[in-house]
Amino acid sequence: MSLMIRFASERGYADHGWLKAAHSFSFSEYYDPKWMGFRSLRVINEDRVAPGTGFGTHPHKDAEILTFVLSGALRHRDSMGREEVLRAGDVQHLSAGGGIIHSEVNESSSSELHLYQVWLLPESRGLVPTYRDLPDAWPKSGRRIVASRDGRDESLAIRQDATVELLVLEAGAQLELNPAQGRAFWLQVVAGAATGDGVKLASSDALAIDGQSLILHVGDSGLKAILFDLK
Repeated sequence: MSLMIRFASERGYADHGWLKAAHSFSFSEYYDPKWMGFRSLRVINEDRVAPGTGFGTHPHKDAEILTFVLSGALRHRDSMGREEVLRAGDVQHLSAGGGIIHSEVNESSSSELHLYQVWLLPESRGLVPTYRDLPDAWPKSGRRIVASRDGRDESLAIRQDATVELLVLEAGAQLELNPAQGRAFWLQVVAGAATGDGVKLASSDALAIDGQSLILHVGDSGLKAILFDLK
């Protein structure tokens, strides 16, 4: 049984001028052996990209990549011939499979791009790359499954035994976290706050829970979060 809090202020941080990035797990030049990932989660980066800049053409392989655009607009191009602009509220799934090349650029010349990018390890290596996006994915209130192994409820079908939900909960609501036997949760707070049983979470904090349950009480500002149900 375990419960771990990943406070936003304790994440790895990189300031490249055009990019300000916070790393929940070891990534690039940031290394912490205590934070190498959690279950199938390998990367959770919160990125802020300056206007007119972005990630030039670069490769990926054997990763299930989920991108959550929080504000601004992201132009995506890849070696499968896809070119799209993702806007605030959209969620993108890129299964890199046996190999893909793509670029991600802030579409705006005046506004910052704010996003979360998440990598999960796939169940199998060398698969055929796939791409799909889910426009306007965040619910007005409540919960919505946006990614799952079986693509249920019109969610993005990912190649890992994981379910990803977006949560928008009002002040005073309760959130019961009770993973099924053999599974674990990672709750990534996007905005708002929640408390429970000595746990206090604020914007950009995260909670990992394995083998136990917890009830969180949503604070006065509500709660916007991403919940990962992991094998």
